[in-house]
Formats: sequence, structure tokens, C-alpha cells
Amino acid sequence: MVKKKKDKANKSISKENPVRSVVKAITWRVIASAITFMVVFVIFRRYSEKSFNEVLQTASFITIVELIAKILFYYFHERLWTNITWGKTWKRNYWQRNAWKKLYRQKH
Repeated sequence: MVKKKKDKANKSISKENPVRSVVKAITWRVIASAITFMVVFVIFRRYSEKSFNEVLQTASFITIVELIAKILFYYFHERLWTNITWGKTWKRNYWQRNAWKKLYRQKH
């Protein structure tokens, strides 16, 4: 008697939890905003006549505005893609549809 193993690919694909999307958005924005801050700081420091404190304030302001705006847009983008099924089920369907080909090749 052969026992069939439960195939994880046959389980329905679940959507991501909104909290997971928020955490992903925040962690990515922290990284991206740190890069934005460094780029803005270097550009303003090199190409403007502003003092160090003025450059620091300008770079901080731009980074904060960018952080808030982009985290909101990323969250909505992530939630939209959570509801799109395209690309989530191809592996399961691919292997189910093409399993007969592998079996046929083995037998012949």
C-alpha cells in the first residue's frame, strides 16, 4: 500500500496579512529613505552654499516627506497585488498539467 503525501502545491494560495504588508513597507522605506537622505545630503552639501545645519535640515525634511508619501503608496500597491492571482498559481497548475509527460517519457 502506497501512502500519498499531501502536496503543498495543491493547497490554495492564501493572501498576505495586511500587517505583513505594513511591516514590509516600513522596513523597505527605512532602507530606501536612508539612501535618499545620504544622496540629498551629499548633493546639497557639495552643490549649495548652505551651512552644514541647513543642509542637514533640508535633507531631513525631504527624507521625512518622501518616507511618508512612499510608504503609503507602497502599502496600497502591495494590497492591490495581493488581490491579483496572476503568477501565484502557475507552478501548481504547471506540474499538474505536465505530470503525464514525465510519466509517459519514463514508460517509453
